Amino acid sequence: MILPCLDEAEALPWVLGRVPAGWRAIVVDNGSRDGSAELARSLGATVVEEPRRGFGAACHAGLLAATAELVCFMDCDGSLDPAQLPRVAAPVLAGSADLVLGRRRPSTAGAWPLHARLANAVLARRLRLRTGAPVHDLGPMRAARRDRLLALGLGDRRSGYPLEMVLAATAAGMRIAETPVDYLPRTGRSKVTGTVRGTRQAVRDMRAVLAAPAPTLLVIAKSPVPGRVKTRLTPPCTPEQGAALAEAALADTLAVLSVMPAGRRLLVLDGAVGAWLPPGWQVVPQSDGGLDARLSAAFAHAARIAPDAPALLVGMDTPQVDAAVLAEALSPAGRTGVDAWYGPARDGGFWALGLARPGEELARRLLLDVPMSTPDTGKVLLERLRAADLTVRQLPVLTDVDTIRDAHHVAADVPSSRFAACLAAVEAAREVAG
Repeated sequence: MILPCLDEAEALPWVLGRVPAGWRAIVVDNGSRDGSAELARSLGATVVEEPRRGFGAACHAGLLAATAELVCFMDCDGSLDPAQLPRVAAPVLAGSADLVLGRRRPSTAGAWPLHARLANAVLARRLRLRTGAPVHDLGPMRAARRDRLLALGLGDRRSGYPLEMVLAATAAGMRIAETPVDYLPRTGRSKVTGTVRGTRQAVRDMRAVLAAPAPTLLVIAKSPVPGRVKTRLTPPCTPEQGAALAEAALADTLAVLSVMPAGRRLLVLDGAVGAWLPPGWQVVPQSDGGLDARLSAAFAHAARIAPDAPALLVGMDTPQVDAAVLAEALSPAGRTGVDAWYGPARDGGFWALGLARPGEELARRLLLDVPMSTPDTGKVLLERLRAADLTVRQLPVLTDVDTIRDAHHVAADVPSSRFAACLAAVEAAREVAG
């Protein structure tokens, strides 16, 4: 359980004394001056120091520090009872929900100030209308699996963090549920909802999160047909083995992007769909022309269906792509002041390109006549991005799978992937064949 903490020494003994047996308490100290960190340590909690002020900063530091498969969040001001955490975690453990929120039931009339309840109700209603999620309370007691939360790439570090979590979870296809929990009079004064000013700031933070549309994700790919894909792997691989590796790379890429928040997921495909296509993806045929024209047309299509949403296009040759890295870069906070995202490949090309305001004219200006599949491809594209006066956020450098050496490097990066398993099977078959 993760407990964001700012000057909660008065409440900590009761809170930590109510932690269920077998649960690990992580107290994230957010700059306390009342000895909260030292007290929490003396009471057996793991203490993480987070110097950046903000509720979201403390929550996310706890998420990063956690090691358990299941994580829970709650305030440590005495307003929530840790003994009720198992009821919040139960649906996640049972597999019936992916994110469970504790819906607060005030134990006394003064437990929840009226201005805070009204603000919460308005935001919850907006959230229901926008997402369809059955949410009536953005309460701080919640539970989910750690890997699913990390893949959301949450970027807010202030009061918008709880709302961003729900919005991103919905956009990532996570199932959301609520369960009632008692809401008690807190110990001491709230740093946020205890004042009208604090509530107003929280509402402003949350409105900024609400105003950011979920991104459009695109993957451009060829159907993994022997002789049409991964031809540079042949030899040493057979055409069938090259196609198997291409299918594994594509399946891994689609799986990673499937757990990221997205308004739409588009597979821009040359060829026929196979059993490797996961649910939730819309297939769009590639246009005619060279790769530069096909990439440009993909962005134009994204702009037509979601003109206000950023669009990120990824190739099928980087199965080691990290959902959390991409999602954080595209989060409402991560996209502030950014016009484009650029993912360079080690061979001089690029594995990802994103545009904050995609449009047919901009895509054509950036991509048409860029020499593709050369050592200078990425350099030319980056020069065009800068010449267009776009603020570019660079993504990590990744290795495209073109050669068997590339394949071994990528498999070593993601040893538990489909791609790594497929490569191992290919190598075993080659050894048997002599």
